[in-house]
Amino acid sequence: MPVAIITGASKGLGRALGAALAERGWDLVLDARTAEVLRETAAELSAYGTRVEALPGDVTDAGHRAGLVAAARGLGGVDLLVNNASALGAEPLVRLEGLALDGLRRALEVNVVAALGLVQTALPLLRASTAGAVIDVSSDAAAEAYETWGGYGASKAALDHLSAVLAEEEPGLRVWAVDPGDMGTGLYAAAVPDDDAPRPSPESVVPAFLRLLDERPPSGRCAARSLLERR
Repeated sequence: MPVAIITGASKGLGRALGAALAERGWDLVLDARTAEVLRETAAELSAYGTRVEALPGDVTDAGHRAGLVAAARGLGGVDLLVNNASALGAEPLVRLEGLALDGLRRALEVNVVAALGLVQTALPLLRASTAGAVIDVSSDAAAEAYETWGGYGASKAALDHLSAVLAEEEPGLRVWAVDPGDMGTGLYAAAVPDDDAPRPSPESVVPAFLRLLDERPPSGRCAARSLLERR
């Protein structure tokens, strides 16, 4: 069975993608900081009959990242790495003039440094896979200028660039930076708590990620909406 590591997998997009992969027979290594919620998610996904390893921890911890890869190795390797864990830098979001530099550092550490660190640790197993792939979850804030989204957007723009360079350096892998689009998630609620307008569920964009895995287009940056609209 193929094996995926998914960070930030206890809820939102990470959980939705994990459920879709488990339904397809993938074995999973799941990460999140909240142990109780992660255990509940793992129990639900294991009901599909696949093996699910749940490792609570912080992706900025090198030892935790090594543990995720070791767990995947125990399941047979790494065929897919999904860097989904994200930090906003401020909750709720603030204008750049008021953005605490420690908050910006945290966003960069989680969204960029930890993502690269996990790729580095998993790279030998990804190379050994017959269909190794990395999905870095991006944002439209990485490409567009939105008031108060500057710190988060800068970190996602950096992740996009790392993804593009990794694709050049590792032509045997698929490396996709994916903008999932507007979603109703806990992350968005924390970012803009006063905005209660209805938004698509994370489950609604999962078919776009599955399409990437099925069709394996060239590495690059893409938007989930475009993948879903394409015939």
